[in-house]
Amino acid sequence: MEPAAPLVRWRITGALFFAQAFYSAAGIASFTVASIIGAELGGSAVFAGVPAAMLYVGRGASAYPIGIIMDRAGRRPAIALAYLLGTFGATLATLSVLIESYALFVVAALIFGMARGGSDQSRFAAAEVHAEGRRARVIGLIVFSGTIGAIAGPLLVSLSERFTVAVDISWLAGPWIVAAVFSLVSSSIILGLVRPDPLQILQSSDRGRPQTPGAPVRTGRGHVVMSIVRSPRARLAVSSMMIGQVVMAMIMTMTPLYMNEGGQRTLAISLAMLSHTIGMFGLAWMTGWLVDRFSPIPVMVAGAFMLITTGLLAAIADDFAVTMVVMFLLGLGWNFTFVSGSSLLVQGLAPSERGRTQGVGDAFVSVTAATGGLGSGLMFAWGGMELLGWMGLALAAALVTGAFWVGVGRQPLAAAADGS
Repeated sequence: MEPAAPLVRWRITGALFFAQAFYSAAGIASFTVASIIGAELGGSAVFAGVPAAMLYVGRGASAYPIGIIMDRAGRRPAIALAYLLGTFGATLATLSVLIESYALFVVAALIFGMARGGSDQSRFAAAEVHAEGRRARVIGLIVFSGTIGAIAGPLLVSLSERFTVAVDISWLAGPWIVAAVFSLVSSSIILGLVRPDPLQILQSSDRGRPQTPGAPVRTGRGHVVMSIVRSPRARLAVSSMMIGQVVMAMIMTMTPLYMNEGGQRTLAISLAMLSHTIGMFGLAWMTGWLVDRFSPIPVMVAGAFMLITTGLLAAIADDFAVTMVVMFLLGLGWNFTFVSGSSLLVQGLAPSERGRTQGVGDAFVSVTAATGGLGSGLMFAWGGMELLGWMGLALAAALVTGAFWVGVGRQPLAAAADGS
C-alpha cells in the first residue's frame, strides 16, 4: 500500500488517543476502590493489595500474547480484543461486589487487567505510524490521553455512588459498572476508526528504507527475551519502566486505604487520586518532547529523582496536603521513567518484531508491578506508609545508578545482536 497521508495518520492517532482516554477513566475509577473492596471482602488489610496485584498479573499475562497477535494479525484486532476483555472483567467485578465474593473479585481483577496489556501497547501503535523523529512525542501524547481519565475517573467514583444509592446496591460496584461501559466504548472506537492497520503503515513506510546497521531481525520468544537481557540499553529501558511502575504500584495501591483508615471521605480520596493521575498523564506531551530533544536517559534520571523525593515525603506524610504532593510527584516520576523507557526500548527494532518485543517488555513491567502491588498490603500492615516510602526510595536510587552506568556508553539497542 502507499504511505499513509498525514490526515490518516492523525485520525488513527486520535482514535487510539480517545480509546485510551475512555479506558483510562474506567481503570482509574475502578482502581480507586480496588484496595477498599479487597480489604472489605477479604476481611483484612493484608488482603487489600491482592486485587491490585491481579490487575498487574493480568496485564503481564496478556502482554506477550497480544504482542504476537499484533505482529501476526495487526494492531487493530489485538487492541480491540484487549478492551473487550476489560468489559468482561469489569462485569464480573460488579457481580462479585454484589454477591460479596472475594475470590470472584480477584478473578475479575485478573481479567480486567488483561485489557491493560493491549491498552499500553497502543502507545507503540500510534508512534509507528509517524516519522521516527516524532515517535517519542507521539508516545507522550498517547500517555497524555490519561489526563482525561485523571479528571473523569475520580469524579466518576462520586457520580457512580449516586447511581448505586438510587438503585440500592453497594457504592463499591458503581466504578466497575462505569468501567464495563467505557471499555466497550474503547473497543468500538478501535474497530471503527483505526484503519488502515498501523502495521500496514509501518511496513509501507519502512519498505525501501536502508536497514539500520546492526539492527536485529529476530523471531521467536527466546530470541526476544535474550535480546533484552544482553543489551545494556534494553535492560535499562525495561528497568526504568519496571521501577517506575512498582514504586507507583506500592504507594498508589495503599493510599486510598491509608486515607480511608485515617477518616478521609470519598471526595478527599478522589482528589488525591486526581492529583496523582494528573502527574501521571498531564505533562506526558512535554515528556515526549524532552525525550526527542535530550534523549531518553537524562529524562529517565530526572524521573528517578522525583520518585526518590516521593519516597522521602511518603515516609513522613501525615496530612492531606502532603499526601496530595506525594501523589502528584509519584505520578510525574512514573511519567518520566515510563515514556523514556518506552522510547529507549523501541530503538533499532524491525517492524516484524516490534509487537512481541514490546509485549515482553510490558510483561516484565507487569510482573514486577504485580509483586509490588501484592506485597504492598503486607508492607502496609507491617510498617505503614513509612515502609512503602523507604522501599520506593531505594528502588529509584538503584535506577539512577543504572542510568549513569549505561549512559557512560552510547551502545544502540541493536548491540544485543553482537552480544554486548
